[in-house]
Amino acid sequence: MAKYQLDFNNDACKGCELCVNSCPVKILGMSNTRMNASGYALVDVLDIDKCIGCTFCAVICPDSVIKVVKHDA
Repeated sequence: MAKYQLDFNNDACKGCELCVNSCPVKILGMSNTRMNASGYALVDVLDIDKCIGCTFCAVICPDSVIKVVKHDA
């Protein structure tokens, strides 16, 4: 089981890619197939097991779309 979970408010995402570019372990990417109701590409989590829980993605998001949740082991 992954140590962290990333929860997204997909309706508020504007596809700016700031979270993707800020991730030090490069586990985020923009979807080629998923969009929200406003037509913005959504973020895909490529490998949640590699998430280090740094919260860079959540902190840099201008619309507070991302929430990082830690799971107790």
